[in-house]
Amino acid sequence: MEEEARCFLSRFVEEFPAALEDGSTLPVSPLSRKVSLEELHGESLELGLRLLAARGAPPVLSAILCQAALSHLLQTDLSPFHCPQEAEVNQEEEQKVVLLQSEEVQHLFLNKLIDEGLAWHQNFPQPPPAPSRLHPCFVHAIKNTRRKMEDKHLALAEFNQLFGIQDGVERAYYAVFDGHGGVDAATYAATHLHVALSKQETLQSDAATAFKTAFKHTDDMFRDKAKRERLRSGTTGVVVLIQGQELTVAWLGDSQAMLVRKGQAVTLMDPHKPEREDEKQRIEDLGGCITFMGCWRVNGTYAVSRAIGDFDQKPYVSGDADCSTVQLSGDEDYVLLACDGFFDAVKPTMVPQLVLDALQPVESEEEPGTPLKPSEEQTGQRVVQQLVSNAKEAGSSDNITVMLVFLRPLEQLLSQDSTTGTAQPT
Repeated sequence: MEEEARCFLSRFVEEFPAALEDGSTLPVSPLSRKVSLEELHGESLELGLRLLAARGAPPVLSAILCQAALSHLLQTDLSPFHCPQEAEVNQEEEQKVVLLQSEEVQHLFLNKLIDEGLAWHQNFPQPPPAPSRLHPCFVHAIKNTRRKMEDKHLALAEFNQLFGIQDGVERAYYAVFDGHGGVDAATYAATHLHVALSKQETLQSDAATAFKTAFKHTDDMFRDKAKRERLRSGTTGVVVLIQGQELTVAWLGDSQAMLVRKGQAVTLMDPHKPEREDEKQRIEDLGGCITFMGCWRVNGTYAVSRAIGDFDQKPYVSGDADCSTVQLSGDEDYVLLACDGFFDAVKPTMVPQLVLDALQPVESEEEPGTPLKPSEEQTGQRVVQQLVSNAKEAGSSDNITVMLVFLRPLEQLLSQDSTTGTAQPT
């Protein structure tokens, strides 16, 4: 990492030789106009990672720099950035939560980030260890025939580095969020859920409990923002945390994750849909109903029974996540996360063969019969693009996001038997 990091830092300090001047336009736009103190954590990290990624920073270095800059920011007196009390109708609401002027406070955060970059460039330190097992991750997402793209995703192999966790347990975080009624809830979950998860004391000992608490907390945080800004959107979500030799999946709604082991599909979860018998019973016990209007809907509204947001239909649309955990033995091929735009058109049992087909060598157009030798990056990207195409060709008109995390080298997958089937986790 060191040589790549030094090259990046040289470019970075050339672009940012000193702190941003007061009142100058930010080089990257904040997500919000106003943030609470609690939201500042996620929004600052998102802003910093976005700025550094756009400039080709090594991901581990990005995580370390952003974590350090945020740590310095949170030690600063932020009272000068407090929003003034607004109209009388909002005073009671404003007193409940301190809001900050986002652009002004993010100006300070970016200057902290620039300071970190300058310090590293002048005196390159001994960085914390990078993840020893980097799982190649590939994503392809399309708007498809929908008017707007409301999916969001996040791949964070540098989970520990981003949050300064040094407990000796390696972690990687992967998430897909499928928004509806707007993208706000999906953006919010992609910005804040991993932050909430990192703060759970039970993360190492009981990842399922940590996830459930983090999902609920993120839903509560979004409720406050939705009330302040009159937002009405919601989002399903599926998240995978690989922690040591343990894989935990947590989900709300009908986005899904699946594992493939030795070419066989392993069922990790059962998506939340209104017509699922236990979900139907839960909704009816609360006094609600599900009705068929082209698809099954909760109280004739949403086609999902659990989500972050959708506060006009809480508690019928529940914010309580489910979780499952499997132990990794080393013979797993990959884990795939995708929204319902994929899984409504492609059955999980079809995935292993589709991936295997997409992994096959491609012949050169200039020299027929001669296979090309693409890089792992090119091969992985071709696979996820083909999976999205498969779903579209099978009739999906929804937004489609597919994330594929390989758990062993791609060439090993080509050498195994192409026979597929299903297996349950042990």
